Amino acid sequence: MDEVPQLADALPLCASDPAWLAAALADLDGVHADHLHCERKAAQSALSLIRSYPERADLVDAMARLAHDETRHVIQVAHLMARRGQPASYDHGDDYAAALRAEIRGREPERLLDRLLVFAIIEARSAERLGLLAGALDDPRARELYAGLTAAEHRHRDTFLALARDASPAAWRGRAAELAAIEAGILARRPVVARIH
Repeated sequence: MDEVPQLADALPLCASDPAWLAAALADLDGVHADHLHCERKAAQSALSLIRSYPERADLVDAMARLAHDETRHVIQVAHLMARRGQPASYDHGDDYAAALRAEIRGREPERLLDRLLVFAIIEARSAERLGLLAGALDDPRARELYAGLTAAEHRHRDTFLALARDASPAAWRGRAAELAAIEAGILARRPVVARIH
């Protein structure tokens, strides 16, 4: 039996506001600049898990591979920006990710579970929005890039969900649903902006 759909079903994210795609297409420079930093921070998050849990061989292997993927994505987005003649800009932070990270419980083993699930949610939201862009961009090369990145973000989401399942078999589904509901509230309170999150 294929377990990936079962993993994805455990994370019932709401759809983005339809206004997001219009805002993103109206300011592609802003989206690309933010996306570059999102990919960098995803690599850093994966490496932070290796630093925190070096005794978990399954996690170390998965996160090393994921960090490699995300670093490659930084290069791909930087090349897209260079092709567009767009310089990189300063990272202004991500209040969406910060609000999700605030939900991570402080004691183990709950902390590990929450970190894995928060990262899964961020990857899932990125996949959704990159997929929307892939379906709407005029530039064929950019469409192809974003389609590939969408598939990668889905794989990363499933990696985090599999690790969460293995770390806490009895609690991961319930906590995933709780955090997905919290994420919906975070999105509902935020203005629609031309950023990935």
